[in-house]
Amino acid sequence: MSKLIPVSELTEDAARKELARLADQLSRANTLYHAEDAPEISDAAYDALKRRNAEIETRFPSLKRKDSPSEQVGARPTDGFSKVIHAVRMMSLGNAFDDEDVHDFDRSIRKYLGLDASKPLSYSAEPKIDGLSLSLRYEKGKLVQAATRGDGEVGENVTANARTISDIPQILENAPNVLEVRGEVYMSHADFEQLNARQLEAGEKTFANPRNAAAGSLRQLDSTVTRARPLRFFAYAWGELSEPLADTQIDAIERLHDFGFVTNPLTRQCDTTEQILGHYRDIEAQRSTLGYDIDGVVYKVNDLSLQTRLGYRSTTPRWAIAHKFPAELAWTRLEAIDIQVGRTGALSPVARLHSVTVGGVVVSNATLHNEDYIAGRDAKGGTIRDGKDIRVGDWVQVYRAGDVIPKIADVDISKRPEGATPFEFPTICPECNSDAVREEGDAVRRCTGGVICPAQAVEKLKHFVSRKAFDIDGLGAKQIEMFYDDPDLPVRTPVDIFTLQQRDSANLNKLANRKGWGAQSAGNLWAAIDEKRTIPFGRLLFALGIRHMGEAASNLVANHYGTWSEFERAVTSAADFEGPEWEDLLSVDGVGEVMARALVSAFAQEAERASIDALVAQLEVQEAKRPDTEGSPVDGKTVVFTGTLEKMTRAEAKARAEALGAKVSGSVSKKTDLLVAGPGAGSKAKKAAELGIETLDEDGWLQLIGTA
Repeated sequence: MSKLIPVSELTEDAARKELARLADQLSRANTLYHAEDAPEISDAAYDALKRRNAEIETRFPSLKRKDSPSEQVGARPTDGFSKVIHAVRMMSLGNAFDDEDVHDFDRSIRKYLGLDASKPLSYSAEPKIDGLSLSLRYEKGKLVQAATRGDGEVGENVTANARTISDIPQILENAPNVLEVRGEVYMSHADFEQLNARQLEAGEKTFANPRNAAAGSLRQLDSTVTRARPLRFFAYAWGELSEPLADTQIDAIERLHDFGFVTNPLTRQCDTTEQILGHYRDIEAQRSTLGYDIDGVVYKVNDLSLQTRLGYRSTTPRWAIAHKFPAELAWTRLEAIDIQVGRTGALSPVARLHSVTVGGVVVSNATLHNEDYIAGRDAKGGTIRDGKDIRVGDWVQVYRAGDVIPKIADVDISKRPEGATPFEFPTICPECNSDAVREEGDAVRRCTGGVICPAQAVEKLKHFVSRKAFDIDGLGAKQIEMFYDDPDLPVRTPVDIFTLQQRDSANLNKLANRKGWGAQSAGNLWAAIDEKRTIPFGRLLFALGIRHMGEAASNLVANHYGTWSEFERAVTSAADFEGPEWEDLLSVDGVGEVMARALVSAFAQEAERASIDALVAQLEVQEAKRPDTEGSPVDGKTVVFTGTLEKMTRAEAKARAEALGAKVSGSVSKKTDLLVAGPGAGSKAKKAAELGIETLDEDGWLQLIGTA
């Protein structure tokens, strides 16, 4: 692959050839992504190809092809499966990448539970299967439903397909009345090779790897196709239960095995971190001979009562972690460095690579983090890679962090081509020509263009419709690009999405008459948009794309305030970054001052606030989900803990209070309902007394909450 010629320097003949190349690449990317569950380029790379195609068509309009990618909306994701709401959310796992991460995990568990290093604490350890998560629901011993993980809360109903997998029992003996068994659907290496051989013989496309083959096979609309595919299933967890399976993780897995499920024979109980790491290395040594793909080892606290005490963060359990295997490495040529502008204005350098296979996946792009990383410096000015910078033309070492994100690890200076010059990071935004500045203490350079920068606007809209935000069927990143520049139906702000149908009706229903569309597809889009007019509070807040407000933080804030109107009133009152509402926001666990300032500032900016208000006027914002607090004596009350707690850690006390519906604050105010004071309580206890706030010691607190 030669270095890309800037669009401004292309001749007409070169432009014609480049449009043909882009049409082929984008057509292939669409097929792999939408039809085969086997993407080989990142979303960022796809977007870059689309932008280059559009730029060339703008400069040479007469060369626009009949099959131009700019006229293609892309294949709709399948809507052939009904949705399933998981009774118990299917969580993801935090990751550990080295031995120290595992020791940190153990220390964090002990700190939360108040256990010192001398106290015994056992774990289960099992291979992390590289497949597709599946939840199986049994009622009175009969399989009644099977669902994919989806986004953790809502999955796809694949019951008919799951019934074709021989490892999945249809009837269970002596099982609880309600039992959700969770595990991984996968394909063995031998079965994968035989499947691809049959695909070749039949003249059909082959699969890139066993994981993609398993995912594509399970999600077939025709279950007879799934039946013909050699899928397998390992059981390792559970969801909703009408009665406990056992007292420990290991015994519960054994119980699943007794029911007839296949469980992994490499699952072990480990009583120390040394045993954990030893078992990790044993599994790693066997990795290439297991006959199926694994990408690490999962550790879980073995005692299920301790799992209950530890509970969950917003998206991951505190009591489990995935210890990933080291990334695989490969060397290739760096062909170009492109700069992409994100929704927060960050200028992100992306390495364009000569395609290379890393860990079974074809990689042609990799992140370069920021300008310091390219220059061979860390955020504090120290050297990395022995100070070697990265230049176009270099021979670079690529790895996939966590077996997912491609990154550049090293540079071979001995192969650097003559004339290669240091990369000059831009100080002007490549999208809108605004100044790109780097604030003191920030590792990232950002465009100052704000709403006038089309890249920021488009990326914010893409984020708005992303899977964990509004997730509107038929309105993804590619459709957002189309509508953003649409002369008849422009979408420049989120509220424009919810006025699309009204504007199209006033515009003689032009969308239905466009190439690639029709009355049916337009009607489907309007229905999908209307379906999302009712949205959970946390999803809406995350969808706004406010800097530092990730999915977990958005849900924490939503749970703290409960309703959108209360939240809106509070952040408006906190505009001066002081006063009780500001202190209340800072008291939310997981919300620091930087995040709080970004949130308050977003609502204080006139244009952004007007855009948010216009959007909310089109929506019904649901109250944040509250825990089941029936019978709780502290539901809705604001509780402050101070001093030393002796029978539980502060973190455990806080988690228990929140599970009972209480708001836990870090400071005492007129809004405080209850102070729990242990030995050493100081100014908070004094202030509570002055305000006449009820105060309990730790025993009084435990007596109050009892078993509620």
